[in-house]
Amino acid sequence: MKMQLGEIATAVTAQNDTTAWHDIEVSSVAFDSRQVTNGALFVPLEGERDGHEFIQSAKQNGAVAALWKADHGAVPSDFPVLVVDDPLTALQALSKHYLLKINPKVVAITGSNGKTTTKDMVAAVLSTQFNVTKTTDNFNNEIGVPVTILAMEPNTEVLVVELGMDRPGQLDFLSKLVSPDLAIITMIGEAHIEFFGTRDKIADAKMEITHGLKADGTFIFDGDEPLLTERAKAVTQRQVTFGRQATDDVYATNVVATDTHTQFSTNQWPDQTVTVPMIGDYNINNALAALSVAKLYRITPNVAVDAFKSLDLTKNRAEWIQGKAGERILSDVYNSNPTAVKEVMAAFSKVATEGKRRVVLGDMLELGAQSDALHAGLQTAFDSALVQDVYLVGPHMAALYDVLQADYQPDALHLYNVDQQGKLITDLQSVLTATDTLLIKGSHGIHLENVLAALQK
Repeated sequence: MKMQLGEIATAVTAQNDTTAWHDIEVSSVAFDSRQVTNGALFVPLEGERDGHEFIQSAKQNGAVAALWKADHGAVPSDFPVLVVDDPLTALQALSKHYLLKINPKVVAITGSNGKTTTKDMVAAVLSTQFNVTKTTDNFNNEIGVPVTILAMEPNTEVLVVELGMDRPGQLDFLSKLVSPDLAIITMIGEAHIEFFGTRDKIADAKMEITHGLKADGTFIFDGDEPLLTERAKAVTQRQVTFGRQATDDVYATNVVATDTHTQFSTNQWPDQTVTVPMIGDYNINNALAALSVAKLYRITPNVAVDAFKSLDLTKNRAEWIQGKAGERILSDVYNSNPTAVKEVMAAFSKVATEGKRRVVLGDMLELGAQSDALHAGLQTAFDSALVQDVYLVGPHMAALYDVLQADYQPDALHLYNVDQQGKLITDLQSVLTATDTLLIKGSHGIHLENVLAALQK
């Protein structure tokens, strides 16, 4: 990003006279004063803390200007500020201005599971022929998406942007903000069911990603999901489906899964073998979505397939790590929901190991009134002959603990409060050996990354 403050003032409809600062060059945007770098525009947001309190800190870290909320008291006179009604709305308006200025193709991705992995795969495939910017970390909401847009280099040809949601209307707003050329829905699961109540309503909300889809755009979705195929009938734009059935436009054949990678072919490119360097054949659909994009952008099969060999994947997404005792740890601590747990458990239970397979599961959040029932429903993912020791963390995992007592001996089944991570770490360290294999998975709010860090070599 490179813009003069005068251009920014116009884009955000600044209310004060900024003439004296018009030539100041801004090279980045930050809403956390600790992340400010030289040349940044600081955006003071109001949350648990009021961002306006940190403008001085942002200035010291290199900010050259800041936004300022109009009703927030005296405007600083010793630092360039742009007075706006609302800094967040101004950030969004600035990102829209910059997006139109750079004018890349936009690939927008959402889904209950797999959207981050799919984002990484799509970006990898497109990067073989285009200058690509993609969403980093979890910058997928009303704040993160504008920041992602403003992080684009001027030569960006394709923006691959992840769109998250936790309430109706959120994807409508984000889709209209980015105006995608391609809109992708990976799948419909139970994530955020606390806010929606049913998978039907989740599907309704996910379909909002098509609300900003360009008239000549393409909607790409899981053709094996009836909730999507039914709703797709109302979408007038071109449609491409992926999945496991011969009725899909792009479907997988000859699937071979191991504990480190998954291989398959497709009906579109039957002579090519695609190797995804990730455990779990559930990642095949994510790859099929990326291959659908490759086909639309006329990327040759061999080039697209080669892109999967060196994926730049977001960390803590089904990632193998070496533990201090020599054990293999499958880290999947970033997020969790019932569908994701069952999928990774199915793959993990098949991993070859000389020792024991042990599992640490943390609470799955945002499941609402159905939470305990959905946690208990994970019982079907467990086979005591395949997974020998189970460590559960959180009040909702108590429901799974109760039903697993019929399948496990007391010394193989463990339950911890969220604040008992220290005991969990000690218990694991006392039993783990170099021949064991350990899965750690939970919602980010349970912070099992702390457990992973303690065990990691």
